[in-house]
Amino acid sequence: MSYTIYNFLNNDDVKVLHQAGQFQVIQWDRDLSVAPWSAQEAWFASQMDVRRRQLVATLDGRTGVTLQAGAMQWTVGQIHANTGVKSAGDLFGKMVRGAVSQDSIIKPEYSGTGMLVCEPTWRHLLLLDLSQWGNSVVLNDGLFLACDSTIRHDLQRRSNMSSAVAGNEGLFNLRLDGTGVVALESPCPQTEVLYIDLQNDELKVDGNYALAWTSGLEFAVERSGKSLIGSAVSGEGLVNVYRGTGRIMMAPMQPATSYNTNAANPTD
Repeated sequence: MSYTIYNFLNNDDVKVLHQAGQFQVIQWDRDLSVAPWSAQEAWFASQMDVRRRQLVATLDGRTGVTLQAGAMQWTVGQIHANTGVKSAGDLFGKMVRGAVSQDSIIKPEYSGTGMLVCEPTWRHLLLLDLSQWGNSVVLNDGLFLACDSTIRHDLQRRSNMSSAVAGNEGLFNLRLDGTGVVALESPCPQTEVLYIDLQNDELKVDGNYALAWTSGLEFAVERSGKSLIGSAVSGEGLVNVYRGTGRIMMAPMQPATSYNTNAANPTD
């Protein structure tokens, strides 16, 4: 069996932005599928690098792909999907992870040989090699898109549960362990991402700017000052604190809670 794809990766409007492992991030430089009344808006959007992007995975039969639920657009070749649930205990664990984080309970796994293409998104797609993160990374909520199926999914609890509640933050984050590549949907492009390496030090962030961090870091939500009065005077209140030795990936802006990823029209 074989297949041939025309006018996709060899399209003049398609650019490969990043590639790692079996994943490619492609970008449609021009969006010609617009109506006359939306062409002007689409043109101005393109000037600000608001473009459709897609994640493409080429499977060779050895390593499968785990996706966020609903992320697959189409596949070609001998590719098979399953729920990724290995046992009743595994299902219970997935239900717990979904209940305490902004994550889908079931993440389908795709295996075989062929090509898998994810739904278009207006967000930026980042590829992380876990070998550069000590083979264990913690993600902020809502960023996970895909990863190699050999990577394990678990939960990482905040170090300070009471302050996390006070700071209106979740108590748990998705942690990924193992070797392979992870794909994230990010509010900012790779060129704007900040990386901070800590050596037995601490980082305090006033806001939800961190995208990912190594799991060995202690993570808590604390008052910015030593006392309630000091925090009130500083005007900062509660801050996210990362302590220890490891790496933090940060965005220069907070993820927009109302960001619409509808690929038909970025302003719908």
